[in-house]
Amino acid sequence: MKKLLCAFLIFPFFSSCDVAQQVLNDSTSTTGALSTTDIVAGLKEALTVGTQNSSNKLSAVDGFFKDAAIKILMPPEAQKVESTLRSLGFGSVVDKAILSMNRGAEDAAKSATPIFVNAIKQMTITDALGILKGGDNAATNYFKDKTTAQLTSAFRPVIDKALVKTDATKYWGDVFSVYNKFSAKKVDTDLGAYVTGKAIDGIFYEVALEEQKIRKDPAARVTDILKKVFGSKEAQTN
Repeated sequence: MKKLLCAFLIFPFFSSCDVAQQVLNDSTSTTGALSTTDIVAGLKEALTVGTQNSSNKLSAVDGFFKDAAIKILMPPEAQKVESTLRSLGFGSVVDKAILSMNRGAEDAAKSATPIFVNAIKQMTITDALGILKGGDNAATNYFKDKTTAQLTSAFRPVIDKALVKTDATKYWGDVFSVYNKFSAKKVDTDLGAYVTGKAIDGIFYEVALEEQKIRKDPAARVTDILKKVFGSKEAQTN
């Protein structure tokens, strides 16, 4: 049992085996030291805050388009196409296509929050402790495993609709119609699938950033339970 308790040392939220022992000893207490229920509740709230922040940021205008880390550009197989078109004076067509792809992703990001919240609600104590004992991206990896399929199903129709609404499909068609006139090798890429994949990548990128804030930045702990759970290390070392 002592070895098991010492394993809690790898939690970023506790500073000693004594703290972990205290947590488990008070697992049924509603006052004083943190209970296991407090820890799990704190983690779930942290993840809820983080995923909501990610979705809100990316669903805003320019959430994708003006973030260099996640901005959706032409797929690798189309980069030669893009370069050729720009050299032929069709740069504005390419720019409109890129803007429309990012607008589609921003529109789709609005549907991410309820999917993440549902995954959090279904999280077991075992899942939560696995995240706490895992690496810095343990929560993000949990979400990738639990939500990627749902995000894909939810994002794809929204993105397809957004691409049509913003004329991205038209611009995409224009890009390759023009390019194919000058190339013997025709290009046919599923724009909707590509943008959906990049949008999901962007969501998880932001979720990972939020996870790091919650783990390492006291200022990011915006509610009482978060301060209580994630502030326990600071309290014990002061």
